Amino acid sequence: MRIENVPFCTMDWSTVKPTVHPGETGQALWRTLELGNIRVRMVEYSPGYLADHWCERGHVLLVLEGELVTELSDGRSFVMAPGVSYQVADGANPHRSRTEKGAKLFIVD
Repeated sequence: MRIENVPFCTMDWSTVKPTVHPGETGQALWRTLELGNIRVRMVEYSPGYLADHWCERGHVLLVLEGELVTELSDGRSFVMAPGVSYQVADGANPHRSRTEKGAKLFIVD
């Protein structure tokens, strides 16, 4: 990732209005900041959330609260607790998220 045209700034995420993104089940609330060539998000998944698609976009994702299961299209899955992150390049490993109890994430892509 090459971060371009992003000046120094701070963000109080509580001031960013969330947008609702339905999953196959449950929903995701995204608080999104678009800066230069990157997108920075605070995402909250409801209990029972399952993504409605396989994502091929690269991300750096950090679990802040709850428990997240990240499934890869090759059949592998990873259970992630607070303080655990994953990093993946664009097109490297199609993935999707699910959570039984809900999760809060910080994502840069």
